[in-house]
Amino acid sequence: LGVSERQLRRRCQVAFGYGPKTLARVLRMRRALGWARAGVPGAEVAVRAGYADQAHLSREVRGLAGVPLSALVAVRGPVS
Repeated sequence: LGVSERQLRRRCQVAFGYGPKTLARVLRMRRALGWARAGVPGAEVAVRAGYADQAHLSREVRGLAGVPLSALVAVRGPVS
């Protein structure tokens, strides 16, 4: 990217409100949510998105969104 680690962190903080690691977690969760909404089974969603297992996916979603994956899947609308 041509910027230092500190500069990347600062730019992410300004643009997104959190650092690059959290951004990566959010983007991975969004991909998983898209597959889950498309009807892909939970275990396969976890594998496709790069989680260790379905339990890891569940913990990550609850940690980031504060609700279980099923609650997010039930809400129709764009993945944002």
